[in-house]
Amino acid sequence: MMNGRYFLISLVLFVFFCVLYLFRPFLLTIAIAILMAVATANLHHKIFIRYKRKIIAPIVLTVLMSLLFFAPMAYAGFSFAILVKNIDITILQDAFQKIKTMEFDLPENLNYIEPKVKEILNNIDFNSLGKNALNYASNFTKSGAKFFTELVVIVIFYFFVNYYGIELVNFFRKLLPLKKDEFENILSEVSNVMSVVFYSVIITAIFEGILFAFCLIFFGYDGLLMGILYAVSSLIPLIGGALLWLPVGLYEYSLGNHTNAIIIALYSIIVISIIADTFIKPLIIKYINNKFLKTPAKINELLIFFSMIAGISTFGFWGVILGPAILALFLSVVKLYILVSEYDLKK
Repeated sequence: MMNGRYFLISLVLFVFFCVLYLFRPFLLTIAIAILMAVATANLHHKIFIRYKRKIIAPIVLTVLMSLLFFAPMAYAGFSFAILVKNIDITILQDAFQKIKTMEFDLPENLNYIEPKVKEILNNIDFNSLGKNALNYASNFTKSGAKFFTELVVIVIFYFFVNYYGIELVNFFRKLLPLKKDEFENILSEVSNVMSVVFYSVIITAIFEGILFAFCLIFFGYDGLLMGILYAVSSLIPLIGGALLWLPVGLYEYSLGNHTNAIIIALYSIIVISIIADTFIKPLIIKYINNKFLKTPAKINELLIFFSMIAGISTFGFWGVILGPAILALFLSVVKLYILVSEYDLKK
């Protein structure tokens, strides 16, 4: 009997690795879809309780998720295409030349920065950039197409994970050698952390995008487009929104609108990067943790915040979901190990 059991375990592991190999191109997207479903499990439960039909919650959540991702992308892509079509290359050349020759008027203790910046600008060949514009556009299009494809696959898997959620939970609960309460504690901990992360990322990105949009509207820019672009760029660690406000500020400066450039730079650094991102974001995480969840996640808000940054640095854009999930799973498993060890010592 023991030999037969070992053979069965070996067969299961072999088939499991075969399945992993089969779905290897989709493992990351499947993992993200599962984690997103775990993050929105509380909404799924509320919708199911209200309508009492299994299919309603997956449809509603999938439509909301599609609108959340695809609607801003469609508008940004359409607006950006029109912007590129109507752009005058001579204006860009003049602006670039003005940027290269402009004086920074920095304080005396920061004078050493100006020569380095000018050296970097002088090494940039605008004509070469123009010649390679098609290559950049092609690479950007390929990256955008890949990201769009990933989104489509994630949304599809997200629907099925929501639809078969209960069956999947019961399957893994029977498969894992854990007691029912131990399994539910781990699932609850991961679900709570993922909910905090998912809602806080969305709310913070929208909040910072709105702040930047309000600022740019006063200077004649498309506020909605700039807000969407800033919301997306704000997810990138360290540089974040600088990818947007710095080029806009330099462009305004090159046009002679020095005051506009200074206002945009100071507003982006002080109001958005320092106040909103550094101080308000942890408060948003804490508020969601305490108000949106029945059982608050027992993980420090700053720890969640730094795990999001680490996740983005390691996995890219989707690391904002994977980072906190890995941290939550690790802490839950450690807690379970400690409880089991204490129980064995008592025995």
